[in-house]
Amino acid sequence: MIQAVIIDDDQQMRELNSSLLKENFPEINIAGEADSVDSGIELITNTNPDLVLLDIEIKGGTGFNILQKIRPYNFKLIFITGFNDFAIKAFKFSAIDYILKPVNEFEFIDSINNALEQLKEHNTEQQYGNFLEHYEKKTQNKKIVLRTAEAMHLVDISRIMYCKSDNSYTTFILENAHDIIVSKPMKEYAGLLEEFNFVRPHQSFLVNIQYISKIDKSDGGFVILNNGKEIPVSARKKQALINSLSSS
Repeated sequence: MIQAVIIDDDQQMRELNSSLLKENFPEINIAGEADSVDSGIELITNTNPDLVLLDIEIKGGTGFNILQKIRPYNFKLIFITGFNDFAIKAFKFSAIDYILKPVNEFEFIDSINNALEQLKEHNTEQQYGNFLEHYEKKTQNKKIVLRTAEAMHLVDISRIMYCKSDNSYTTFILENAHDIIVSKPMKEYAGLLEEFNFVRPHQSFLVNIQYISKIDKSDGGFVILNNGKEIPVSARKKQALINSLSSS
């Protein structure tokens, strides 16, 4: 049976999470609950859970403090939190599941199902380590976790030449590497990558400025990359693109 623990300093939230697990996932046993950093560390150490439901704001610090002190990461993690824009960006960079408060039952079930599907993966050390680096701003050489049906890829953002949208899928074209196709729309990544000098010349493309060699203004306009790839520029995005390149 899959073992889970719940770490949250709000008793009502612990009761809600426990109830949702019992009602929807009979294969999961709740091995214990905790309400603080210290008791959370002790609980994880003593129960060796498969799944950890962790609130950000808890007694004695944050859920991140638990991650900093518990290694190796032999469990799948789902953060349950109030809206925190910076933390959520870090979650997305590392493909970590999170549930926003107030908890929606459908989102809860979906996140648990995702975690259960990933239990057999052995890449949590890199994934959670990458998350902490983003959250703590330790490194300048930023990485992003890209999850496909077959694998989890830890990619240097600087190696991403551009991204291409195909409805609900996004293809990442990397320098001197195979393309990576992710089953998420580009809007999931646009906000994350734009702060790393990515521009969106067209609704279907997100381009790393460092790979742009010139802008061809003929036939509506194209961005020309270092490798000769031509990417269209839409009329309504042309001026914003020029402004971005001028200020970079």
